[in-house]
Amino acid sequence: VQLQASGGGLVQAGGSLRLSCAASGSIFSINPAGWYRQAPGKQRELVAVITSGDGTNYADSVKGRFTISRDNAKNTVYLQMNSLKPEDTVVYYCNAVVVTVRGGSPKTYWGQGTLVTVSS
Repeated sequence: VQLQASGGGLVQAGGSLRLSCAASGSIFSINPAGWYRQAPGKQRELVAVITSGDGTNYADSVKGRFTISRDNAKNTVYLQMNSLKPEDTVVYYCNAVVVTVRGGSPKTYWGQGTLVTVSS
């Protein structure tokens, strides 16, 4: 299983970006999937997570600005980021807990990071 993240880039404060994370390989189910971010010298922190039932949870710092969604047919998770702030400038990582075959054990996978830079 591989997770391919995309969509990072440079945006002005107040702008928007949409991150995508596509999972490929042998996949039976994904639950949950999410986005984390990590600043240099700091621990990786949860940004948003979505379950197979479309339940969501967000970090307080992004509530009302970011929206996580998923397309099960495409095994893809999205993070719509609006009203971006300079403090959102970090590397974002996607994460998914995947079962590869029916009855198998779940395993956690990480995508490569994608850098989001918000200029003031």
